[in-house]
Parts: sequence; structure tokens; C-alpha cells
Amino acid sequence: MTEYLSELAQGLKPYVPGEQPSDRQYIKLNTNENPYGPSHQVKLAIEEEIGSLRLYPDPDCVALRDRVAAYYGVSRENVFVGNGSDEVLAFAFPAFFTSGTVLFPNITYSFYPVYSDLFKTKYMEIPLKEDFSIDPADYCGFGTAGEMPDDQADGMHEGRIRGILIPNPNAPTGKCLAPEAVEQIVKANRDKVVLIDEAYIDFGGVSAVGLTERYENLLVVMTLSKSRALAGLRVGFAIGGKKLIDGLNAVKNSFNSYTVDRLALAGAAAAIEDGRYFMQTRDMIIATRERVAAALCDIGFKVVPSQANFVFISHPTVRAQAIFEELRGMGILVRYFNKPLIDNYLRVTIGTDEEMDRFLSAVREIAALR
Repeated sequence: MTEYLSELAQGLKPYVPGEQPSDRQYIKLNTNENPYGPSHQVKLAIEEEIGSLRLYPDPDCVALRDRVAAYYGVSRENVFVGNGSDEVLAFAFPAFFTSGTVLFPNITYSFYPVYSDLFKTKYMEIPLKEDFSIDPADYCGFGTAGEMPDDQADGMHEGRIRGILIPNPNAPTGKCLAPEAVEQIVKANRDKVVLIDEAYIDFGGVSAVGLTERYENLLVVMTLSKSRALAGLRVGFAIGGKKLIDGLNAVKNSFNSYTVDRLALAGAAAAIEDGRYFMQTRDMIIATRERVAAALCDIGFKVVPSQANFVFISHPTVRAQAIFEELRGMGILVRYFNKPLIDNYLRVTIGTDEEMDRFLSAVREIAALR
């Protein structure tokens, strides 16, 4: 029998996204989508752009890069735009990490090892502390040669460390590093690319963008999917030194010069422009998160402190998988990860107050039956 797949394709273990079922109406608290939808200005901008769909989009995304640059106080040459932050992350691997080893947490966004395998990048997973926090010291002290100490290699991929990849806040835990901790890591690894994935930074963290002016090895990646409610539009961007941005552009333009379409460019620019709506809906999500976290603690759940638009929870007597399955039967979707260390936790997206009240009522019922 002829084998049509390459050895690479045969060996890949693809990322598994949160389910998007169509068999019934669910309260979707499983994929960290924004419950309030995009700004009305986004809808107007997209409608205005529809008449130009016969034309290719700007391959350099100049207008959107200018908008991002103005918002974050950087120059256009320091901004790269991609088709969602996942694509930006995917471009980063061949741009920076194809030789040597990249470090990232052992409990984190599960796309990182997928990208590593796809681009044949060696990686080392750094254990989180017992409370799920990242210890910045674990990412420092490798020296200018980037050699991994024997006691840290411990049988894993050895070799020169090329980069460090840290989500801040982390997912699925929601825990956030303080700005000084991020700078500690960046400063200690000046000869390596340090990529900070800030998909959830708007929900309580402090962005590392300000550090990019002082550290040319720092790349900050963001998305408009979460806090700007544009998950369906697929726009992300990176901010960093010109050399890093040039590297991303070299990879992108060797793959597809037109990665972001005209409607996405117009809608994304409008979303960034409407700062008032962004702050209003972000503050609503934060307030609901804190209320729900307190209520879950009252029910008996362990709730990991979160600075994202989700909470990471565990019950002392009811297994997470059982709660997940019972909630699904009640029409409420949450995310369950059947993985070591976190297989008794659920990640719950923060929805509207009404949706979260229904979720709380459901978990109270489930916990009371045990």
C-alpha cells in the first residue's frame, strides 16, 4: 500500500481545540470567547470594507500596524500582524527556534509542543511550582553560551538554549507573572529570544511591551480574540525589536504574503480604536470573574487566582471529569484536560452574569449530590 503522508505528517500529534458542537444550544464556557461581542464600530468598519473584497489586502498591514503602534507607543517597524496569535506563534518557531532548545512551562498552552514537533524544535518543559506559578529563577542562570546545566537537563533534550516561551497570564491556570519577574527572565537571557505570549494580559496583568524598547531579545505576542471579542476574525500581532519583526516577516512572506484579509484588517483597526467599549466589557468580565471565584470557593471548590478571562478550579470530592460530563448533560460546556497534574481541574470561561449564575447553580447541584 502506498503511503502518501510524509514522515513528518505521520508523526504529528495535532492540537485539539475546544469543542464547537452544533447538536444543541449550549452555554459555551470552554474556549475563552468574549461573551459580549465586538464593538459596534467593528461591524461598521467591516461593512464599509465589503465593497473592496475584489482587491487583495495590504500584505504589509500598514494601517493596522500604525493603529497598534500608536496604541502601545511603539513604531510601526516594531509591529508584526498575523492571522491570529496562533499564526504569529507558528511563524516564531522557524524564525527563532529551529536549532537548539526552547523552554516553556510543563503546564501551559498545549500548542507549544505541537509547534515544536512540527518545526523539529527541541524543547524542555520547566515544572511549575506547587501553586501553579512560574518561578522566574527556573529560566535564568544558563550563561551566555546558553548551555543547559546537567541537573536541569535531567535526561531531556540537551543543547544550546535558543529561546524561552512563557504565556503571561498562563493558560490554563490563569496565573500571572509580575512585570519585574518578566524583566528578570528577559535580562538574564539577552542572547536568546524571549517570547511572552500575552493572549490574556488585558484581564489583570501588566504588559511587557514597555520592555521591548530596552531589550532587543524580547517579543510580545497578543491577540484580539479575547479582550476585543474578535475570535472569529482571527487577528493577532507581535511587538518587538526590528530584527525580530524582520525575522517574522521573512517567514511569513515565504509562506503567504496575504495572511490577513481586508475585513479582518478593517475590523481589527476599529476594535483597537474603540478603547471605551474595550475597557467597559473588560471590566465587566473581571468583575464577574471575581464574583464567580468567590462563589465557587463558598461551594467548596479550590480556585486558582486568575488574571485571565477564565478560572481554573478543582473540587475536593467530585472528580473534574465527572463534573465536566454532568455539566455537558445540563447544556453547559467547560474545558477538561485529561493530562497529568491537571486531570482533576476544569477551566471555566467567564461568560455573562446570567450564564455564570446558571453555571454556579449547576455546580451547586452537582456538588450537593455527592
